[in-house]
Amino acid sequence: MPEITKDKDRGSPDKWKFAWWAFFAFVVFVYLFGLTIPLLGPDEPRYAQVAREMLDRGDWITPTLGGFTWFEKPALLYWLEMITFKLFGVSEFAARLGPAFFGLGTVLSLGWLGSSLSKSKAADIPDAGPDFGKWVALIAASTLGIIVFARGASFDIIVTFPITASLVSFYCFDQRRSESFAAKYLPLALFYFFIGVALIGKGLIGVVFPGAIVSLYFLISRRLPDRAFVFSTVWGTLLFVAVAAVWYLPMYEINGYKFIDEFIIQHHFQRFTSNKYQHPQPFYFYLWILPLMTIPWVPFFLAAVVSGIRDGYRQLRDHRSEHLQPIVLFAWAWLIVPLGFFSISGSKLPGYIMPSVPAAVMLTAIYLKRFLSRGSRWRIAIFSMGLGTLAVCVVLLVTVVPQFAYGDSVKGLVAEADSKGYAGDKVLNFHSISHNAEFYAAGRLVRDATGKQREYWATPDLRRDIASLGGKPVLVLVRLEHLQLLRSDPALDVEVIADNGETAITRVSLRIVN
Repeated sequence: MPEITKDKDRGSPDKWKFAWWAFFAFVVFVYLFGLTIPLLGPDEPRYAQVAREMLDRGDWITPTLGGFTWFEKPALLYWLEMITFKLFGVSEFAARLGPAFFGLGTVLSLGWLGSSLSKSKAADIPDAGPDFGKWVALIAASTLGIIVFARGASFDIIVTFPITASLVSFYCFDQRRSESFAAKYLPLALFYFFIGVALIGKGLIGVVFPGAIVSLYFLISRRLPDRAFVFSTVWGTLLFVAVAAVWYLPMYEINGYKFIDEFIIQHHFQRFTSNKYQHPQPFYFYLWILPLMTIPWVPFFLAAVVSGIRDGYRQLRDHRSEHLQPIVLFAWAWLIVPLGFFSISGSKLPGYIMPSVPAAVMLTAIYLKRFLSRGSRWRIAIFSMGLGTLAVCVVLLVTVVPQFAYGDSVKGLVAEADSKGYAGDKVLNFHSISHNAEFYAAGRLVRDATGKQREYWATPDLRRDIASLGGKPVLVLVRLEHLQLLRSDPALDVEVIADNGETAITRVSLRIVN
């Protein structure tokens, strides 16, 4: 939908005002729609269960899973889930509601950055009127990476939002037009405050990324930070440490060195330097994952990257003194730091690169600005592209996603077993581990001495543990390709209760021998 200007082809301002309000109302609807599907993958159910256990104990500090300490991630996601569990009951919707709002917060932050460009002292984007922020928000809201990870009860969007908010706050400070307190110190305070939030969101990258991005920005801008920013590093460090200490300090006081070892050493340094957690990928993994995150804007993002590389090369070749637009340099620094950091990491998952996606959105929006100024056809096309992407997401959430979720989750299997009167039976895993069962079979899973779910590879071991449980029948989750192996043991009675096309739930008991 076109911007509001005096051009005849741009239509009635009232119509466009209504179109923008309708679009963003639809964005909120889409981000909150379909959050009730079963929890997916290994992470969502585990994180939701950690929050449920913390809520049950009334403990806001120490995460546990199955009653064992769980120091993989910090507490922010768990806090959000605990609050929504308290308000709406324990459910998939409540587990995902906090991340959905953080996704919307990321969109809002980028829209704010876009709207601030016309007010910056550098006048970053020529003719970037107040509507440019709406176009940035439109692109962000319809970007696949943000949509997908805002719908998951996981930490990637939980750290992306505060990092985005901190960097937007810094840029508003850096390009301020006024030296008033509100223009100078409020953005700086927000910059450091959100760094503290990001530290509780996913750990040390919450401070490493903003610090490295800002440093790289000053470097490629070929200038030094001003006095106000230099002095702010003193009080700002105290601010973000105070925010982070809300969780880190009592966590250390309660759990001591065990917290440092597991959370900092193992889940930070060893995850980065090794493949201990079994997520190996080639160095170039994120060079194709990041563009996929920008669907449907991939062509424009790639064109923006090519254009930026070409402009940077020309500047270096011609030894020109003028700089590229500050927002372009800032977006490039923002893009490069997480991309480079995770590319050299020994552990790689698609969601890790989420902190770079807002920068990709900004580069895409800046590139698209040239098309927005060419007339109403381009503006309508871009508006329709964003709207169409969100509409397709709704269709997929109604049709394809629930079917996928049914096959990925054991929710229906456990519910079917419970409906037959087996709700008190222990739940075991044969030839695989169902992390999904952490949430849907909570309190019934058999674990080893370290707290991990016990995985049975041979039926004699299964028989032994059934006997140790007093010989009572148990529920066994088994992939369909291994079902016959389970049935082949003559000492076991195996009743298949249900399957979801991938996994079966069976009731297994020791056969009585006459």
